Amino acid sequence: MAYTSLKAAPKAFDQHKRLIVVQVAAVLAVILLLFSRPALAEGSNGHEALETIGFVMVLTCFLGRLWSILFVGGRKNDQLVVSGPFSMTQNPLYFFSTVGAVGIGLMFGSVLAAAMLGLASFLVFRFTARKEAEFLAGKFGAVHAAYAQRTPRFWPNPLLYRDEDQWLFSTGALRRTFRDGLYFLALFPVIEAVEYARLSGHLPTLFTVY
Repeated sequence: MAYTSLKAAPKAFDQHKRLIVVQVAAVLAVILLLFSRPALAEGSNGHEALETIGFVMVLTCFLGRLWSILFVGGRKNDQLVVSGPFSMTQNPLYFFSTVGAVGIGLMFGSVLAAAMLGLASFLVFRFTARKEAEFLAGKFGAVHAAYAQRTPRFWPNPLLYRDEDQWLFSTGALRRTFRDGLYFLALFPVIEAVEYARLSGHLPTLFTVY
């Protein structure tokens, strides 16, 4: 279900600020990946288990973001969507992105890297979600207030789930989200290549990340 407002509303939050922070964090993560190694030996059972869990989390991020875009794509600031994944959490896209950030750290084989990436992602998206909530509250008023009261801001509650029999979605938004999600999935072969380069002595190891 979605609600459309007919009254004037505050200006939507500028997403470019969030994107800059995320891009800077991504660059730092790449540097960490290139010149460090996980404490668990690559190829060990523990390392492989963390990699597998991380890959599952990244795949969950990819599919979860596609699912969310099916409901909100193309009308995020124009309509208040309250069904599907948005019935469980106000910000499913941010939640699944954070899951993916943790998964990237685990694919590297480091619990510390996973915690740092997850925390950084959570803090950035929490700030963004608060700004977006202020915008939606100003635009949809009591309808948004009722929605926000029953729906968690970030952590999903599956018991609240409700769906629609039919739903129109933006194919353009779906394509963009699919393309963006491929970056998450592409990290798996990249990490494997970096591990091979490090084991073969082509990359220096400056420090260990637990």
